[in-house]
Amino acid sequence: MMRNVLALLAVLWSLALAQQYRGLALGTAYPEIGVQPGESVSLTLTLKSYGLPPGVVRLSVPEVPAGWQAVLTGGGRLVRAVYLNPDQEASLTLRLQPPKEVKEGTYRFLVRAEGLGQTASLPITLMVGQGLPKRLSLEAELPVLKGPPTSSFRYRVTLRNESDQDLLVSLEYQAPQGFQVTFTPAFSSQQVTSLPVKAGESRDLDVEVSLPKDTPAGAYGVTLRAVAGDARADLALTLEVTGRPEVRLSTKEGRLSGSVTAGRENAVKLVVKNEGSAPAKNLSFSAFEPSGWEVKFEPEKLEVLEPGKEAEVTARIKPSPKAVAGDYMVTLRVSGDEGVSESLDYRATVVTSTLWGLVGVALVAVAVLVLGFAVNRFGRR
Repeated sequence: MMRNVLALLAVLWSLALAQQYRGLALGTAYPEIGVQPGESVSLTLTLKSYGLPPGVVRLSVPEVPAGWQAVLTGGGRLVRAVYLNPDQEASLTLRLQPPKEVKEGTYRFLVRAEGLGQTASLPITLMVGQGLPKRLSLEAELPVLKGPPTSSFRYRVTLRNESDQDLLVSLEYQAPQGFQVTFTPAFSSQQVTSLPVKAGESRDLDVEVSLPKDTPAGAYGVTLRAVAGDARADLALTLEVTGRPEVRLSTKEGRLSGSVTAGRENAVKLVVKNEGSAPAKNLSFSAFEPSGWEVKFEPEKLEVLEPGKEAEVTARIKPSPKAVAGDYMVTLRVSGDEGVSESLDYRATVVTSTLWGLVGVALVAVAVLVLGFAVNRFGRR
């Protein structure tokens, strides 16, 4: 109990002292920091008036190591004085630029504020050669994605700059042949191959991997790489490609038309090919033909057709014996498991049978002979 009372009294005493303080306060969050050789530094300073009347406070940097440049800016401009109202705070930036060939070691600076009968000083120390090394990291929310080869695999990746200096990061990748990888900053549509990342900050990226539609089923690896000078980070992604059959139907000769004889079977050679990444199973053939026509297939079914393979099928088209000479459309179709379906339209030009042509010629000849006989016999009367 007594300990709590003493703690409360200490807090109240500190508040009382703060309320009694009268003067200028000049400070920064980190007055002693480590930096890399040749690195420029920008520090945010705060200057506040406590219990003073309004007026101008002059600023200076009286202590600067040889060869270094020290500049005070405010609102993006060079400043040497600040006007403060009572209990007002001003924000400044101290920019420190090292010489070209700065050596490792400790360098001390002094910033001073004078005005309204008060003086405030802020010592700053830079430890050159003790900064954080360049370091990058890559992390994916979901490093393993699954889908068919016709889909796009999109990963959300976070790129972190874990050093104390701004970096321009190049984005690279290694992927199987035919795979395409693009990098797009989150909530943007512009693809990039490099981007700046400030010290201690991170950037989210959408990484999209596109692959050939005939990619066989299986697991594939893609490596992302971020590079900035000597700093480098790698990230392994996995694509689990699920197979999908995709069949194509065509004639063996590539022609989609041909002549057929009415009343007779006419063979049309077909080729069915699986251009997908998984076996096509239970393929069956059918046709949509004109009324009175017949279409048969040899074979009628294919149990399985492996990716990249093809098979020959014969469609036997038999037009109606009463079909009139002319063009007719016959639709040939193949279908199978997993929604596989493909069709082609074949234009069949019907010609009459040669036998019927000969019969017709014979009938005409007989008619001419009968007519001639009749004229010779009865015409003389």
